[in-house]
Amino acid sequence: MLDSILPNKNLTELQQKVFDKILKFCQTNLQNNNKGIFQLNGDAGTGKSVILTKLFLTLEQDSKRNIPDLQGMNNYFLVNHPELLKVYQDNAGEFDDLRKNRFLRPTTFINQMHKRNKTADIVVIDEAHLLLSESDSYNNFTQKNQLEEVIKLSKVVIFVYDERQVLKIKSYWSQNIIEELKSKYDLSYESSTLKVQMRMQAPDSVINWIDDLTSDLQINTKEITQKDPDYLGGMKNDYDFRIYQDAEKMYQKLREKNNTYGQARIVATADYPSILDGKKHFVDEGNFHLPWDQYNYSKVTWAQKDNTINEIGSIYTVQGFDLNYVAVIMGPSVKYAGKGKIEIDINKYEDQEAFKKRHDDDLKNIDEVKKEIILNSMNVLLKRGIRGVFVYFHDFKIYDYIAKAAEK
Repeated sequence: MLDSILPNKNLTELQQKVFDKILKFCQTNLQNNNKGIFQLNGDAGTGKSVILTKLFLTLEQDSKRNIPDLQGMNNYFLVNHPELLKVYQDNAGEFDDLRKNRFLRPTTFINQMHKRNKTADIVVIDEAHLLLSESDSYNNFTQKNQLEEVIKLSKVVIFVYDERQVLKIKSYWSQNIIEELKSKYDLSYESSTLKVQMRMQAPDSVINWIDDLTSDLQINTKEITQKDPDYLGGMKNDYDFRIYQDAEKMYQKLREKNNTYGQARIVATADYPSILDGKKHFVDEGNFHLPWDQYNYSKVTWAQKDNTINEIGSIYTVQGFDLNYVAVIMGPSVKYAGKGKIEIDINKYEDQEAFKKRHDDDLKNIDEVKKEIILNSMNVLLKRGIRGVFVYFHDFKIYDYIAKAAEK
């Protein structure tokens, strides 16, 4: 199980306030027979999922009690992420009040409801930034927008959204869609935003370094020193932040951390060829040579399998997961632009599925959207590590710039 999203996990004072607000929203809308949506915002690692899981357990418990308007509720928990779905279904088996068949992919839910001509009471959606915003025959989704379909099939929808975790053009949607849906279906609406980083035991300087890089394309060199001949580091507290010049040395140090703490994995931006043809495809950086993760047919998630220390995780493998340590390879799409800035070369990004053209030509500056998707993937990968994050840049000019600044 993934302890960080267990439904009986204690909430912080701030999380409890948000939880209470959402629960009241559910109860009020059901009692008044209103359709409503609640939007929970927050960056990666701010604790959104733990609120949702505890909320869903509470709702399922209330549906079995003699509580007016709540008894016998028909509730569902949706996530468009196969690895995370395994965790939620596995966790459900540990609680008598939860049923595994209530944890579904969005398309499965939509198609089941249409086939049975039924609707749900409350639907909780984790990682709503992964919902499809256009039809996708490969995923058996024939309508136009998954969020809209779930709203049509439910009384109340609670969803988590982080605009910085949108990873595909076919999942790209903006806040404007929410405004349109509110008006179209006469929805009551409330929202909350979580801002405190709960996953990473890191000082603000590390979080700021990641945000500067992935939002402003700025290479922050403040507080970084030459900690060791093999790497740059710093940032004050015990959080292990390192920038390596050699990917193989970074990987070997990560293996040491894995032997000590477990749950240490190496990941990379999608700048190296990989296709689902049953063969191994490798990432090569100098002496570093390791295969991409293989499609995971087992019920155990990729991050929890011991042998995956010998593979490179992708954004689709680790999104939503906690790791004790993460080592991130920033591939050829991340280039030094001069004057302490990076630039994104969308032509170097190998994940063509992410850039697959939409049927509706509703995105005006498609190249800017592609750059945003790459920066989002960088942000997600860099915010996996609880105890530490190691970083390697394919473009050696980035390391050289930071190293020179560290000498001053």
